[in-house]
Formats: sequence, structure tokens, C-alpha cells
Amino acid sequence: MSTIKLKDGTEFYYKDWGTGQPIVFHHGWPLSGDDWDAQMMFFLKQGYRVIAHDRRGHGRSGQSAEGNNMDTYAADVAELTTALDLKDAIHVGHSTGGGEVIRYAARYGKGRVAKAVIISAVPPIMVQSETNPEGIPLSIFDEIRNGTAFTRSSYFYDFPIPFYGWNREGAKIDEGIRHNWWRQGMNGSVLAHHDGIKAFSESDFREDLQSLDIPVLVLHGEDDQIVPAHQAPKSAALLKNSKLITYPGFPHGMPTTEAETINKDILEFIRS
Repeated sequence: MSTIKLKDGTEFYYKDWGTGQPIVFHHGWPLSGDDWDAQMMFFLKQGYRVIAHDRRGHGRSGQSAEGNNMDTYAADVAELTTALDLKDAIHVGHSTGGGEVIRYAARYGKGRVAKAVIISAVPPIMVQSETNPEGIPLSIFDEIRNGTAFTRSSYFYDFPIPFYGWNREGAKIDEGIRHNWWRQGMNGSVLAHHDGIKAFSESDFREDLQSLDIPVLVLHGEDDQIVPAHQAPKSAALLKNSKLITYPGFPHGMPTTEAETINKDILEFIRS
């Protein structure tokens, strides 16, 4: 396995294939770098160096009791990119990983990040508040916390249904994708997954978005049942240099179920 030891001693797992301009993939909650298989293979064949890590507490990385928050997630990525000496990199993040990309690029990306792509992403901020009245009530995230903490196996077996839009009329469950989602989730730490809910729901990325000068592609499915589609135009509006694409009918997990379309649009953006 390819790992680095982070400053706090946590083992940090990553995959690193190919040569050329690096593309770094940041996965969503509660998954692992394996969720990027369709993108890793596609962009490897296009001549890029592709890298996907398992966030601390997720997948094959160490299950630390501390540091399960967005600031530490971004700092961990900074340690990885420094260790691999990545420059002129494209960073691509899905859902929670989109927040990780924005926080990393804003704080550590100068001179290292060329472009970014955020897909079905949690920025600018998810939780409802006086400054974010369209947000999701905290009680919803408390329900996710409770299901994750105490009935994780069954909760994670059901979670892919709205994640991939399989509860829509005429949709058919892909059992292979469902079991792969469950496998990835159950490989991680229940504590990290519990704490990560606060990280993805309550982290405020508005200042991070406003600080970025790099080109950022914002992709979102219009039938996203996990991260509301109205997040995407809000993020695009805060960025200095953004391109927004929304997809009618696409679900939250569209990098998997709609990989052909997503990959094509990312490739066009990278080459532009």
C-alpha cells in the first residue's frame, strides 16, 4: 500500500498512477478513493497522472480519534501534495470532497493548484441559519448522525437509495453499486463518519470561495436529494472564475451513475 505518515502519526492512504499533469480526486462522505474508479481509469487513459486518497478515518487510512474536521482534512491533503511534490494539479472533489478541495485550494493551493472541479458539493454552507435560510435544518443532520452512530450497517445499506436517485419512478437499483457503496462506508471509522457529518454540514466555505482566483468548474445534478441543487449557483457566484453546469434529472452520486457525461465535461474543462 502507498501511505504517508501525517504529522500527528495517522497513516494516510493514497493511489498514484501514471504520469503527466496530476489530477487529485477527493471523495465524498463516508466513502473512499475507490469511489473514483470510473474517473481514475478514464483520465489515466487520457494521459494524466491520477491520485486518489482515503480521507483520515475513511477507507484504508488510519482511524484517528481527532482531526475529523474540514480544516484538518485540508491540512492532510496539503501534507500529501507536499510529499508527492504536486504542482500544476487539477483537484476534483465530490460532495464533502468538494468542500475539501475548496478549503485546501484556498489555504494551501498557491503555486500548486491549476484548476479545480467541485461536483454535487457542499459549499458554500449546508446547514440552515439566519444567514443561510435556504439551508437544511440541523435536525436532519442529527438524524444522519444518529443513524450513522448506532445503526450504521443498515443505515448505510439504505443510504444509497436517495444518493443515486433510485427512489424515483422507473429507477432500478444497481445492486453492485449499492454493495460497493456499503463496502466503502463500512471500511471506515464510525467515529470519523459521525464527526464528519458536522464537517460537511456546518463548515462555511464562503470566504474560501471568494479568495480563489483559479478556474473552478461547478457541476451539480438538478435532482440531487443529498446536497440541494441551489448550492451550485451560490458557489459559482462567489467564485471569481467559475463555470457552472447543472444536469436535469442527475442524482447526487452522478460521478458513478453518469460517469460518461461527467468525465467528458471535466476533460473539456481541463483542456480549455
